[in-house]
Amino acid sequence: MADNRPRVTSAREAIEALVEISKLLNTGLDTESLAVCVKLCEAGVNPEALASVVQELRREAGALQAQDSVER
Repeated sequence: MADNRPRVTSAREAIEALVEISKLLNTGLDTESLAVCVKLCEAGVNPEALASVVQELRREAGALQAQDSVER
């Protein structure tokens, strides 16, 4: 069985770098969400389409939160 430690370490470092870039760009994505986005892109999802979906989900979530706060 091959030792996967170097590959795992490399992947972890790549995600850590992406998290730092994400923070600098104020994307608001946490580590888990960013990792999911990376996996989707690696699976062939168009990054621009994914970004549009994330933005739309945020708009919808904001609208629901606003509606919820008005109802209280």
